Amino acid sequence: MAKKKNITQDKIIELYMNSVLISGKPNSIYAFALQNNFEETDFYKHFSSFKSLEKSIFGIFTKETIHLLHKTEAYQEYSSKDKLLSFYFTFFELLTANRSYVLWQFQDMKSDFSKLAVLKELRSEFLKYISEIEIEKIDFKNDKINKIQDKTITEAYWMQLLMILKFWIDDESSNFEKTDVFIEKSVKAAFDIQQITPVKSVIDLAKFLWKEKGTSV
Repeated sequence: MAKKKNITQDKIIELYMNSVLISGKPNSIYAFALQNNFEETDFYKHFSSFKSLEKSIFGIFTKETIHLLHKTEAYQEYSSKDKLLSFYFTFFELLTANRSYVLWQFQDMKSDFSKLAVLKELRSEFLKYISEIEIEKIDFKNDKINKIQDKTITEAYWMQLLMILKFWIDDESSNFEKTDVFIEKSVKAAFDIQQITPVKSVIDLAKFLWKEKGTSV
């Protein structure tokens, strides 16, 4: 009898992705371990189920994207806009390298997949990333309002990522060139809408008018 392999988390992920693409999702963890000659208990050292494994794959794509960005020295000097563009381009390069698996994962996808459990770790890592790239915001001098603003901004960028993901899945252009264009236009539009200076001007005007109204009463 062949000696059982020592198995790592990365190897389990590799074997699982190959398995679902070649022969379909394994019937059980036991069958998957037996097929790949490692102990079933070794699977549970890393994952509690196939579902937890699938969630981790998208989380790993996100973590690897951020790792690659931070390896680029110039990245630290980028504006928040350029950091986000770099994130999207790098992230979708990784997805393209694993496109067959991603398409398999979303083969039964509805038009709205924002609540798909498989994206839970991706969402967590991405929202943390958005909060760290210091997108310019308005200081309302009120903690509750600032927290609402923070949540609104991070959720808006999460929806943007989902929109780009859906576009990429449907993209049939060579080398996914249309997705690159969509990324650039989406990010530009988001940052244009979020321009702080004109918004501050509107707020200052509103404050002035409110003050004038109060003094005229």
